[in-house]
Amino acid sequence: MMISSEQAEREAIMNVAKQMAAAARTAPKTRGRDYLETVIVAGEELKEYAARMEDLGEKYNLPFMIRDSKSIRESDVVVFFGIGHHTRDLNEACQYCGSDNCGECMAKQNSCVYDPIDLGIALSSAVSIAADNRIDNRIMFSVGRAAKSTGIFGDDTAMVFGIPLSAKGKSNYYDR
Repeated sequence: MMISSEQAEREAIMNVAKQMAAAARTAPKTRGRDYLETVIVAGEELKEYAARMEDLGEKYNLPFMIRDSKSIRESDVVVFFGIGHHTRDLNEACQYCGSDNCGECMAKQNSCVYDPIDLGIALSSAVSIAADNRIDNRIMFSVGRAAKSTGIFGDDTAMVFGIPLSAKGKSNYYDR
């Protein structure tokens, strides 16, 4: 059997993407409550997200989104991570969200501060897997925002970030 480097690299990237999803799932969560959502997108579908990034970049005058869309077009896979609005039922003992209690936080449609903390820990766990496997990656708001606008996780997901992956002679996420 013979496997080309191109095929081996594609398979390695997809295996790492799956490991990243598992690492994010097992990352610590506040109060042990897991609200994380993960989707892996590969191949031609990435062009849809790149096009959406360009649209959003033009709409909101954000040149970095247009720049990042080029990186997505050159990527093999993007692993998306999202989280919705959930409270940890700490009520008056917390108030880190700026509300008096969790009910008020939800009524104002604010985010519980622990949602982005849990998402950040999950993202860190995921990129550590990519780094340990020498797969180029970068946490991107831009591709996550594009994915969120498509409803990739549904309407209840408040925050989405994406981590594109690639294995080329030079990383397409740096020196852009």
